[in-house]
Amino acid sequence: MKISLNTKVMVRSGVRGVIAAMAMSGLRQATTSLNLVESSPPKSVLQKTVPGLLEQLPGEQHPALLAVAHWGYGLGAGLAFGALPERLRHKTWVGPVYGMALLAAFHFGIAPALRIEQRLTDVHEQLALTADHLLYGIVVAGFPMPHRD
Repeated sequence: MKISLNTKVMVRSGVRGVIAAMAMSGLRQATTSLNLVESSPPKSVLQKTVPGLLEQLPGEQHPALLAVAHWGYGLGAGLAFGALPERLRHKTWVGPVYGMALLAAFHFGIAPALRIEQRLTDVHEQLALTADHLLYGIVVAGFPMPHRD
């Protein structure tokens, strides 16, 4: 059975998206434990979209649920990256810009739509969120060796 080039690109992009979200989760763990980020976007989204879910689970299970939810977001964003035109996916600057676009989508689209309170004036939090979204974009794009279809 022959797999098409587009299928390979999408599978690779989805896998990279999950790996990028895992890397991002590691960085986020550091920034939240240093109190640079008050509440992670995945936690805020989960609390708004499935109210009471976290409260139904033992506290020690919260990190696992949040990680799986974040990896799911990473998968979706990775698949969307794979759907970008080939000429864009091959540019080294596209990954970091893509990561920043995801952060902007959260700040200016998802958070307002879900009425998630944000601390946009907290410089430390914004720098931490910027760093982890840049990391996501770099990993999903395969920087410094971008996608080669």
